Amino acid sequence: MKYIVVIPARYKSSRLEGKPLINLDGIPMIIRTYRQCLKVFPSSLIFIATDDHRIRKVCIKAKAKVVMTSPNCLTGTDRIAEVAKKIKAKYYINIQGDEPIFEPKDLRKLLRQVKKNTNDILLGYCKLRKKKDIYSKNVPKIVFDKNEYLIYASRSAIPNVNKINESKYYKGIWGYAIPRNKLLRFAKEKQKTPLEKSEDIEILRFIELGFKIKLVSMTDHSKPVDVKSDIKEVLKKIKNIR
Repeated sequence: MKYIVVIPARYKSSRLEGKPLINLDGIPMIIRTYRQCLKVFPSSLIFIATDDHRIRKVCIKAKAKVVMTSPNCLTGTDRIAEVAKKIKAKYYINIQGDEPIFEPKDLRKLLRQVKKNTNDILLGYCKLRKKKDIYSKNVPKIVFDKNEYLIYASRSAIPNVNKINESKYYKGIWGYAIPRNKLLRFAKEKQKTPLEKSEDIEILRFIELGFKIKLVSMTDHSKPVDVKSDIKEVLKKIKNIR
């Protein structure tokens, strides 16, 4: 297959336990994420990867394909690599399970890049518009070169926060795509790499392994649920996309 879409979902999140099953206006978050993907991708190419039977049960009820993975995966990307060992494709498109309002046109843009078959790792990004997000540890910030290749990602404000009024700030959007060979190399690591562990941003493992990451410009419409306070904002946005 050219590609498949994998939505990693674990129950024991360090910031918000059980978040894939959080009720968002009558629908579990993982199912809302799945339905956003259905607006762009055929159901036959979408797989939810989890290690939790409660999540599996909810997904099967929604007629979503589920792949059970190890409870010992270091990250969601390692979980996707487990799927890659079972289902072969050239590219694996990762949409995080906590992205219940991921913008479909951004998914289409990512898919167009995948179809170009450049063998690049692809990562979404957009401009940060709120000062509170620049300071928030829950929002991974990124910097990149003139060709839109990722240089670094951090939960701290980068570039230098002392010049916040003069700088432009960008965040990573965790919809990304990874060629199979690079995904499997990522998963060979038995522990998190130093910068990945320090920043708690798994995409940095690719940088530390020497891989380049091409950025894909996206809208700022999507909103991940990282902590409990994000739920209220997501619920407001859900009403606007009906």
